[in-house]
Amino acid sequence: MNLSLIVPVYNEEANLPLLFDAIQRALKPVRKKWEVIFVDDGSTDKSLAVLNVLTKAHPKHVRVVVFRRNFGQTAAITAGIDHAQGEIIVLLDADMQNDPADIPRLLAKLDEGYDLVSGWRKDRKDNFLTRTLPSNMANWLISTVTGVHLHDYGCTLKAYHRDVLGGFRLYGEMHRFIPVFAHSVGARITEIPVSHHPRKFGRANYGLDRTVKVFLDLFTVKFLLEYSHKPIRLFGGAGAALMLLGLIDGLYLLVRRALFGTPVFSSPLLLIGVMFIIIGFQSILMGLIAELLARTYHESQAKPTYTVRQTLNIKRKS
Repeated sequence: MNLSLIVPVYNEEANLPLLFDAIQRALKPVRKKWEVIFVDDGSTDKSLAVLNVLTKAHPKHVRVVVFRRNFGQTAAITAGIDHAQGEIIVLLDADMQNDPADIPRLLAKLDEGYDLVSGWRKDRKDNFLTRTLPSNMANWLISTVTGVHLHDYGCTLKAYHRDVLGGFRLYGEMHRFIPVFAHSVGARITEIPVSHHPRKFGRANYGLDRTVKVFLDLFTVKFLLEYSHKPIRLFGGAGAALMLLGLIDGLYLLVRRALFGTPVFSSPLLLIGVMFIIIGFQSILMGLIAELLARTYHESQAKPTYTVRQTLNIKRKS
């Protein structure tokens, strides 16, 4: 199997037949063996019945994973990746707003030597105030914080070489950060404009609350990328800064006592300084504990602290 398309599905019964027909047309000129893995994320409509029909009609190409309940888009994407057999993974939504006709263009970019090609909905057909504007703000923030500059993190339509998806696991609502995680393991990333169509059937399953989740998840992603291997740099740095503030506060109180005779023990600044020193010391201790946990995590699972793109004339150890 050369190519696996992964499609999370949640209440998209009317769109599924149209989507599969569009996928067939798009991949007809592509000389690759391909499969489509539909992941039914606890749909409450007739999506599963439609998927059963597609599976029987196209057993060579259609695979279906059915969740017991709704677990969310990230879990659906993870399940699709886990069950995919292809060397190349393409993600797309089931709502027909992504155009399968763009898939050959993504694959052509991969052939140029990129590991990840991200779609950019340059002419987006969504409500500007509730969808497009919050998305643009989130894209700017993610690009600024992570240093991985993409116009459209929220576009599901992306193509990946499978090996860049093996160095991390996705939890919560982290699927939109896949390019960031892939970049952390050395993936070559590019972005191309793709088509975007208005939704014809069903309704959108996301609102403004999704933007809030992005902001919260960004803190987790930043910590995992920057400090998961050396947490003492975060906790120790913050602790040292707090202790330094406490010492400066104490020095100020002593100087003020010597020059102006102002009592030290009656000043609230003394309590603040002592609190800074104690919290700073505790933060350093937390950093040391986090260091031990990080080492236990890597050593207990034999996880390397590096990633290898390729080897030349080196035999694998048996």
